[in-house]
Amino acid sequence: MHVVVTGGAGFIGSHTTERLVAAGHRVTALDSFDSYLYPSERKQRNAAALATLPGFRLVTGDIGDPAAVAQAITPDVDVVLHLAALAGVRPSLAQPLRYLSTNISGTGVIIERMRELGLRRLVFGSSSSVYGAQPGAVEAFREDDPCLTPASPYAATKRMNELQLSAYRDLFGLGVFALRFFTVYGPRQRPDMAISKFLDAVAAGRTITVFGDGSSRRDYTFVDDIVSGVVAAIERVTPGAFEIYNLGGTQTISLTDLVTVIENTVGKPAVIDRQPDQPGDVPITYANIDRARAALGYQPTTNVETGIARQWEWRQANAW
Repeated sequence: MHVVVTGGAGFIGSHTTERLVAAGHRVTALDSFDSYLYPSERKQRNAAALATLPGFRLVTGDIGDPAAVAQAITPDVDVVLHLAALAGVRPSLAQPLRYLSTNISGTGVIIERMRELGLRRLVFGSSSSVYGAQPGAVEAFREDDPCLTPASPYAATKRMNELQLSAYRDLFGLGVFALRFFTVYGPRQRPDMAISKFLDAVAAGRTITVFGDGSSRRDYTFVDDIVSGVVAAIERVTPGAFEIYNLGGTQTISLTDLVTVIENTVGKPAVIDRQPDQPGDVPITYANIDRARAALGYQPTTNVETGIARQWEWRQANAW
């Protein structure tokens, strides 16, 4: 197939592109190399590596630019994998209008281009943040949750995107698989995310900031497992469908235990600066993957200890 990957030079996008090319698909990546959350040079390095792959094409441009989107999404495209977005819960509290513009309007440009060409197969990168805060939750999050209380502007835009895409299914027959990612980590992870920041800081003897009492829990998912689910969705999405799938690791770990794993991996103690809970943070994320397991054959295999060791091994071998 010919697959367009928006955000193709980013963390999940670059890994997925590699897997798609290895499976024999052609990939066109669309990326603006935005430097909002981390230096664009890191995505440039990802793109340079991808450029050596057969059947790979890069279009540099923003998803909000119809001309760039038209250059990337051509009539011969089979599936669009839409990953490009402004990410990050805490940063979205500072610039909510920027998140609305990129995530909502940018997605609108993507799906309008697809409608213009009659393309009807889209896989969308959503987020576990749409579930919001669920105090005292002990059951894994299920896709039939109405998700009415997102806890940040970022989370709200991702839920809006799901509704935006659902409307295009109803009105225009767009086929959509929306994938709710649960805290993805691994080689090339964004440096603003906890595992990446903690690994670098502990190794260098710098202080790490821990928000709250350390009891918050996350369902961390290794990037290779996420990519398996994404590729399965690309291969299975059909026109007129609208399905939401959780892609998580299915095991939660507390922030305190995560720091301990990182200390053991790096071989140094962490210097911790404790701060109050931050607005937008939620106490737990926890994926029920029954639906993804049945429909996509999704089955994560990498536990946190193994995954962090692999990320640390990669980090030691690569300038990042």
